[in-house]
Amino acid sequence: MTMEEVANVDNLRRAFWCVERNDGAPGADRQSIAQVKTHLSEILPALSRQLVEERYRPGLIRRVWIPKPDGGQRGLGIPNVIDRVVQQAVYQVLGPHYDPTFHKSSHGFRPERSCHTAIAEAQGYVAKGYGWVVDLDLEKFFDRVNHDRLLARLAQRVADRRLLRLIRLMLKANVVLPDGVVVQTEEGTPQGGPLSPLLSNVVLDELDQEMARRGYYFVRYADDANIYIRSSRAGQRVMASISRFIERRLRLKVNMTKSTVTKPERSHFLGFRLRRQPTDGTVAVMLSKRSVDRIYEVIRTKTPRTWGQSLEACIEDLNAYLRGWIGFFRIVTPAAFTTLSDLDAHIRRRLRAIVLRHWRRKRVIIRRLVRRRVPVSMARRAVFNARRSWWALSHTPAVDRGLPTRLFQSLGLISLVAHWKAAQTRLAAAVTVPNQLSLIWE
Repeated sequence: MTMEEVANVDNLRRAFWCVERNDGAPGADRQSIAQVKTHLSEILPALSRQLVEERYRPGLIRRVWIPKPDGGQRGLGIPNVIDRVVQQAVYQVLGPHYDPTFHKSSHGFRPERSCHTAIAEAQGYVAKGYGWVVDLDLEKFFDRVNHDRLLARLAQRVADRRLLRLIRLMLKANVVLPDGVVVQTEEGTPQGGPLSPLLSNVVLDELDQEMARRGYYFVRYADDANIYIRSSRAGQRVMASISRFIERRLRLKVNMTKSTVTKPERSHFLGFRLRRQPTDGTVAVMLSKRSVDRIYEVIRTKTPRTWGQSLEACIEDLNAYLRGWIGFFRIVTPAAFTTLSDLDAHIRRRLRAIVLRHWRRKRVIIRRLVRRRVPVSMARRAVFNARRSWWALSHTPAVDRGLPTRLFQSLGLISLVAHWKAAQTRLAAAVTVPNQLSLIWE
């Protein structure tokens, strides 16, 4: 792992291709990927010389704030395009050496691993009877990483001091806030750069190895870690012991208000919860309460009663979100079927309320329903029988009959249940075991 490997023009070119493929917004210099690409043949040789001669200096990191599901904000650091290329080039040299040495229970930002493989491993532990979980939450992990400890860990395997100095420069790069104020960086690894995930795994691998040395059964994805034990009492001991290690040895902080010892079915891990079935011992993978609350909130914001465009435009916007959502949550087991079915019904009802709001006048609503083969008496009873809101009226027999499920299907609305079933069929065809999640962790 040397600076010459990082600065190799072919390595830098492959790094640029990765940055281009990931797309992303410009950094503080406002230079886009397309602008860099037009001059790439001149930029890369010059950048290579700067790296080898130690003349390269990272630019400012643009800070943006993105909302978190719990209502807070997460700071995202966007380096300049050239800086992202350099970070990616460093990752391409360090990654192949470090990744094989990470613990098998670490699933975040690693090749051939994902949230789904993390849930598969957790499912295996619960199936074996580990019915309690220590849910650890590291407070502002990416903002609290100690630079000296991180560089000391890297120095154990990286002999080229120029490469270590380059990483230090990246860690210490100043941040420009949205209001233009420039602040110095004394600790932390900015989320948003290609190198940050690898550095975070280098830091937390020390935690993984300690938990493995103690014989814990655990699953970690980035800064989310779950330890599976057999009793609540043992969980409390583990929580106290591992928290001391994290705070004293790693110099990180455990958020005790969010960390807890609980049952897996009450825990929120990567958007899922696990429940062991008492009848046959299988483990159901279900949506966590936080995930359910979150999608209901997104549906509400995407289907406002005051939607001023066409219904087709609303469905198109909604579909873009639903496809990505079910693509992630497709691994839920049949125990989550009712939740998915309820979500489909809720979406259709929200769309019916928009249609009624577009029709506005009661006589227009009756006339439109009658055109859709709703008996006049049923339509009049639904509209005139009581002072109903659009929401209340959207789930009456007349409206359900006049605006049926097949209408929304014809307009292109996707069904979460249908997509989930299709995903299950594909998974069953791709693997030889009945359940895609079973025993992957072994």
